[in-house]
Amino acid sequence: MADQTHVLFVEDDDVIREATQLALERDGFVVTAMPDGLSGLEAFRADRPDIALLDVMVPGLDGVSLCRRIRDESTVPVIMLSARADSIDVVLGLEAGADDYVTKPFDGAVLVARIRAVLRRFGHAGGGDRTEPAASTAGGVLSFGDLEIDTEGMEVRRSGQPVALTPTEMRLLLEFSSAPGTVLSRDKLLERVWDYGWGGDTRVVDVHVQRLRTKIGQDRIETVRGFGYKLKA
Repeated sequence: MADQTHVLFVEDDDVIREATQLALERDGFVVTAMPDGLSGLEAFRADRPDIALLDVMVPGLDGVSLCRRIRDESTVPVIMLSARADSIDVVLGLEAGADDYVTKPFDGAVLVARIRAVLRRFGHAGGGDRTEPAASTAGGVLSFGDLEIDTEGMEVRRSGQPVALTPTEMRLLLEFSSAPGTVLSRDKLLERVWDYGWGGDTRVVDVHVQRLRTKIGQDRIETVRGFGYKLKA
């Protein structure tokens, strides 16, 4: 049991909650399912799961607020679940610190694939396998102006001060730093950072780039209109 991935699932719809819990358990996950945000926060603090699935519209403490509370305490991966593909829902969830989102109704196999893709990025693989970040083999410390990236110690400093990044933000920065001055398309970043083997929503990339900019400097990552982004060399 110790090597199984523990999922916190917060969903107020009884049918969806029970059906999804059963589907995840059939795929080998250990699931703690909660019907509202407050009980979800308590379960998170008590159990420290490997990943959290949070419905946006849950009572007591909504999913976006719960995501913020979790992110204040942990870098555990978070996937938001929303009944709408509405831009506001998506952006609010991602800005709160979520790493990905899935729109309801969802296919169980798709949800499991997205969970496993996120876990691979974070060093879990549902069975204890570990995957190193794609750019971690660069070695040494890379410097870009006042920005220093320790690709072995997985640490970032700006003007000598440590910068706290989530694992997804770190992987995104490593991709940029592995090819400074090279334009990386949103689709390429989705493939390399989010491990999407299929088309994904590029808003995930845009929001994470903006979050990264607020931490390492707004002018450090340049937007190349119609093509993507690049790290200024």
